[in-house]
Amino acid sequence: MGFFDKIKAGLAKTKQSFQNRLNATIASFTGENEDFFDDLEDTLILSDVGAEASMDAVDRLRDEVEERGLRGSDEVRDTLRDILVDMLGQGGELRLATHPSVILVVGVNGVGKTTTIGKLALMYHHQGKKVLLAAGDTFRAAAAEQLKIWADRSGADFVRHEEGSDPAAVVFDAISAAKARGSDIIIVDTAGRLHNKSNLMNELAKISRVIDRELPGADRETLLVIDATTGQNGLSQAEEFKKYAGLTGIVLTKLDGTAKGGIVFAITQKLGVPVRFVGVGEKADDLIPFDPEEFAEALLG
Repeated sequence: MGFFDKIKAGLAKTKQSFQNRLNATIASFTGENEDFFDDLEDTLILSDVGAEASMDAVDRLRDEVEERGLRGSDEVRDTLRDILVDMLGQGGELRLATHPSVILVVGVNGVGKTTTIGKLALMYHHQGKKVLLAAGDTFRAAAAEQLKIWADRSGADFVRHEEGSDPAAVVFDAISAAKARGSDIIIVDTAGRLHNKSNLMNELAKISRVIDRELPGADRETLLVIDATTGQNGLSQAEEFKKYAGLTGIVLTKLDGTAKGGIVFAITQKLGVPVRFVGVGEKADDLIPFDPEEFAEALLG
C-alpha cells in the first residue's frame, strides 16, 4: 500500500466524519452568504480544528471568495484545501546529519510514546541507520521492558539503568555507547509525568546539559507525542511541554481512531510547531512522515 493509500485508509474515520459535515456545508454555498461562513466555522470547530484556526481559515476563505468572485462549491472546496495546507506549514524531514544525532521523545504516559520510538527505530533501521535506544523513563520498569522489545525487533542497540535511577545518567551512558559503537541516531525515551512540572523541567534541562556537554554541535530534535483521540486536551499537553522542552516537532498517534483529525490544524496554529509524523495504525510501518498536501487531500478528497 502506497503512502497516499495508507494515509487515506488510516484517516477513514476522521475523513468520513469531517467530510460528511463539510460536504453538506460546502454544497450549500451560493455565493457571498454570511450564513454559509458561520456554518463552515461551526463545522471546523466540531472537527476539533479549534476556534482560532477555524476563524482564521474562514476569514481567509471569505477574502478569497470576495476577491476572486468564487461561485461554485468545487472552487470553494479547492480554495479551502489550499488554505488548510498553508496553515499546516511544512512537515519536513528531521535534521539528523551529525553522527550521532539525538531525538528526544516526550509526552504524557499512555499516548503511545514508547511504541512511537520503536517505530522510529525501525524506520531508520530500514534506511540503513545504526540506531541506539536510551531508556530515559526510569520511573516505570514497564517502559524500559517495552523499549527493549522494540530494540530487539528493530535491530537497535539499547541502554538502560535500574528503575528509579537518574535519567541524565542513562543519556550519558547512551552517548558514550553511541560513540563507541558508531551509532547514527540516539533516540531517548523520557518520563511522561506532568503532575510535577518543576521535576519535569529539571529532568529535561539536566538531560539537555548532558547532551550539550557530551555532543556539542550535534543535531537534536525534540518530538512531542500526542494521542489524537484526546482532542483539545492534547493541545493543552502540547502547550505545557513547549514551555519546558523546546519542541521541534509533533508526532500525532492514533489518528485512525478518531473522528477529530482537525486537531492537527489546532496544534500547528497554536504552537507554531510542525507535525512531523502521524500514526495511522498499529503496525510497525504505520508511522508516516507528515505531508501537509497529502493530509489535506486525503481529508477533503
